Amino acid sequence: MQKILLVEDNEMNRDMLSRRLQRRGYSVVTAEDGEKGLLLARSEAPDLVLMDISLPAMDGWEVTRLLKANQSTRHIPIIALTAHAMVSDREKAIDAGCDDYDTKPVDFGRLSEKIENLLLEKKLS
Repeated sequence: MQKILLVEDNEMNRDMLSRRLQRRGYSVVTAEDGEKGLLLARSEAPDLVLMDISLPAMDGWEVTRLLKANQSTRHIPIIALTAHAMVSDREKAIDAGCDDYDTKPVDFGRLSEKIENLLLEKKLS
């Protein structure tokens, strides 16, 4: 079973996404802030991270930069989840090291497709 780390400070979003991902057959680990997300990414070795950008303690940009700078976590695909939908926000996510980007409110079908594509790419590489 593939493991997804969901880093999301909004409890309702975290609960909804966790349940939907579990129904799709994923194991889900959650963090409500950036610091916990960073620790869990290192200790749980998830197959993919869904990273909210506006987080308490440490924002998603910083967590992503730290994960991508670390030899043991740089291979983990990261999808940025944000309410910011400007073209510059997508560029900022990619520059920080995110492998993909999706906007809130989450279109679960679209997000699911991005998750599956990144997990397939990871498996093939």
